[in-house]
Amino acid sequence: MTTFPRTMTTFSPPVMEARRWLDGVEFAPDKPLINVSQAAPVDPPPVTLRKVIAEAALNVPEAHLYGPVLGLAELREEVAAQWKGAYGGEVSEKQIAITSGCNQAFCAAIATLCTEGDEVILPTPWYFNHKMWLDMSGVGAVPMPAGSDLLPDPELTASLITDRTRAIVLISPNNPGGVEYPGDVLRAMFDLARERGIALIVDETYRDFDARTGAPHDLFTDPNWDDTLIQLYSFSKAYRLTGHRVGAMIASTTRLAEVEKFLDTVTICPNQLGQIAALWGMQNLGQWLAGERVEILDRRAAIEDNMPALTDQGWRLMGCGAYFAYLQHPFAQPSDELARMLVREAGVLTLPGTMFRPDDDPSGGREFRVAFANVNRAEIGVLFDRLTGLRWPLAPAAVNA
Repeated sequence: MTTFPRTMTTFSPPVMEARRWLDGVEFAPDKPLINVSQAAPVDPPPVTLRKVIAEAALNVPEAHLYGPVLGLAELREEVAAQWKGAYGGEVSEKQIAITSGCNQAFCAAIATLCTEGDEVILPTPWYFNHKMWLDMSGVGAVPMPAGSDLLPDPELTASLITDRTRAIVLISPNNPGGVEYPGDVLRAMFDLARERGIALIVDETYRDFDARTGAPHDLFTDPNWDDTLIQLYSFSKAYRLTGHRVGAMIASTTRLAEVEKFLDTVTICPNQLGQIAALWGMQNLGQWLAGERVEILDRRAAIEDNMPALTDQGWRLMGCGAYFAYLQHPFAQPSDELARMLVREAGVLTLPGTMFRPDDDPSGGREFRVAFANVNRAEIGVLFDRLTGLRWPLAPAAVNA
């Protein structure tokens, strides 16, 4: 029997793979690369926050030492207080763990839920790092195809649950689809998970850029929410702290006792300077973050404003929100081939839908994810001009439309 190391059971990191498509390609000065492949902010934190980090690095000796495995007490308390204000219900600092980025929070959650041969349900298109970790953990990723509106279907999800299912994973606002899940959908999934005795993991990395006002769901108002719900969050997008790796998990104290074992083994503690920055940001950058949200919502509007020109050519906007637009293209060739052509012929780097779906799902060949957080309204207009200028062979369905 042939065996393989865990890392060989999954695919190469998609963003890194896409970057390699740029090797040897030169872009004319009047047609520079438009990079919409990755959502992470490329700008540094605001100057005020950088000064806080520098001050802590110079004058807080303990910032350079090991800290609490589950994170700084002050940051955990601040998250609990702000979550109670945002969602209602009761959230204690003892139900908060600070992690080295939101990806680590997901990995820790799966480690506390699953063993080899277990299953986790992921709506497709899925976030590729979730799939990669399940692969490397020996856990089966069960695809749950989202509808044409990219929303998960509770009834379909129920039909996929088996005695090996340990969790349902949702991302809202969604990566890669951008859609914001309605509160009643999240409630239905929560009720389903509780009824079947499994966990509901809700990744809300992009919650700060939701177009809706008020709480996006009422799950925390359930007095026993922590018997089912595991929420994940990232400070990276809100405060541009991507390199500092600061995320969070909100879950039961029982689960966090298990999470502590995982975190102590992997990183021992989250980045101290990043936590100091996240805490200061939460306490002092509310108005600044509100402005960031307005800018992201304007970029979302720019996508929608420019979309009619592509729609006339057979494209379809499947989802749009937070940092992402998810597009269906009309061309004959699959998106994984077209993505490389886009670099050479249009100066556009984006990710094909094949990176967000199972290999046997043909839908991915018709789709692209556009991460627009790092392109402004004018640049989005240029992006759409380049896409409308493509003259590639159309698929038969697009020809007959």
